Amino acid sequence: MDIEYYGTISIGTPAQEFSVLFDTGSSNLWVPSVYCSSAPCTNHKRFNPEDSSTYEATSQNLSIQYGSGSMTGFLAYDTVQVGGLVDTKQIFGLSETEPGSAFEYSQFDGILGLAFPSIASSGATPVFDNMMNEDLVSQDLFSVYLSSAEQSGSFVMFGGIDSSYYSGSLNWIPLSAETYWQISLDSITMNGQTIACSGGCQAIIDTGTSLLAGPPTGISNIDSYIGASDGSISCSSMSSLPDIVFTINGIEFPVPASAYIIEENGDCSPGLEGINLPTSSGELWILGDVFISQYYVVFDRANNQVALASVA
Repeated sequence: MDIEYYGTISIGTPAQEFSVLFDTGSSNLWVPSVYCSSAPCTNHKRFNPEDSSTYEATSQNLSIQYGSGSMTGFLAYDTVQVGGLVDTKQIFGLSETEPGSAFEYSQFDGILGLAFPSIASSGATPVFDNMMNEDLVSQDLFSVYLSSAEQSGSFVMFGGIDSSYYSGSLNWIPLSAETYWQISLDSITMNGQTIACSGGCQAIIDTGTSLLAGPPTGISNIDSYIGASDGSISCSSMSSLPDIVFTINGIEFPVPASAYIIEENGDCSPGLEGINLPTSSGELWILGDVFISQYYVVFDRANNQVALASVA
């Protein structure tokens, strides 16, 4: 259902494997631990420190609140393998509680945050920062390709860009804050009419959010424009609906109805959600997987910028 994008990493010596959500909207790595008895921990893999010869304890606690779900636990150091990269002395969280059901039915065990150190809980060094510090990547950037509709092939590439996955050129956009991967939006239009973000607003590019999220007024403007006021829409109308066009740094990035309308068991609904996240520089939109599925994204830490190109 294109809801979550996750992959396998390993922690410890010998390696203990975990599925993690690669999340550009947070900055901590954590996995469930054998000390956790919350419902989500009982049906996911749990890290056992006693089985790792490279494990180093700390006395630091960890608590993280996500848009949905939360965890508490403690921090420790161990070797983390991501793809072919061996990241030694990586600080990570071991969960002791995962309240609620948010993580219970998820396909992933834990979360690997790829945003900036400034928003890392307990000041823990993020995985990519540690990779850069250990010179594990040839370039201080990573790139993301999200396939859609049951296709395989999604990836996050650490230290490189694969030009075979996009067409045209990469459009570089400076960050407006080094917290999340935050950028300035010029406007959001449909059929040339400004429908939200009039006079500009802020957005974050977030692999850990499934949908397109924004201020409730903007979202309801889009809903009424496409005739989906009750939260559902006729699937047959999809072909005639206009693109949602995000203008960023003067360049238009359209998201077609085939991406922003979600079809499940013959029913269709907009992949949009209203949330209130004001920032010091205006309202905030979250460009989640619905948006990212249309664009190859490069997250460049060396120059604090992102690049977008249409997927090939």
